[in-house]
Amino acid sequence: MKLVHTLITAVVALVVLPHVGPVADPPVPADNLSTVLAELDTASQGFTNARADFVWDYYEAVVKDTSTQNGTIYFQHAGATTQMGAVVMDARSKGPDKVLEYKGGLLRMFDPHDNQIRLIKAGANQAQYESFLTLGFGGSGKALAQAWTVTDQGSETLNDSGQPVKTEKLDLVSKDQGVRNMFTHVTIWVDTTRGVSLKQVFETPSHDRRTATYSHIKLNGKVDTSAFAIKPNSKTTTVGP
Repeated sequence: MKLVHTLITAVVALVVLPHVGPVADPPVPADNLSTVLAELDTASQGFTNARADFVWDYYEAVVKDTSTQNGTIYFQHAGATTQMGAVVMDARSKGPDKVLEYKGGLLRMFDPHDNQIRLIKAGANQAQYESFLTLGFGGSGKALAQAWTVTDQGSETLNDSGQPVKTEKLDLVSKDQGVRNMFTHVTIWVDTTRGVSLKQVFETPSHDRRTATYSHIKLNGKVDTSAFAIKPNSKTTTVGP
């Protein structure tokens, strides 16, 4: 279930690159948040898709242990619809460990080891699922402010594939009690020019922490979805409403 939770947190779509600390910029002006949200509105209008490499870290507070997954992910918007695909790599075999697809309110998770597909239906939670998927990739500032109480914590310079990128650090508290039961708050480091997150940290009530890093981000190019194809004729298990 770790993988499911990591995907839903958006994922499903983070750590800063090794040995490179964030560079803090001057204090945040009081009216800066409205500017940031307006910039995200503008970026969302030009966003159609993004592809990136990722590192997902899952820290369990009880055992003080961190597990890590890495792979490739894409997000695609067409009108009001959101589509996502991800390939999670197996560190031992260097082949796919999981293949994930979200489309039309349905999350499919393919495990090549046992040739099985798990289906998770978003149902009434579809809007909630998709709010996580667009949290860092192509979501508008207006939608962000509607779903979250947003606090601007200032600018930080992170890295995308060794290149410095100015980001805005935003702390988010969901306005939905069901989401707050899962995550007390979320912090994202968003490049407001491109409308993409380089870093996302999700904190749970039990003090677990889910972190996602995105690098080699490519925007509005041709996405070869065949690279994320799920093998047909696999065993299928349905979960959810």
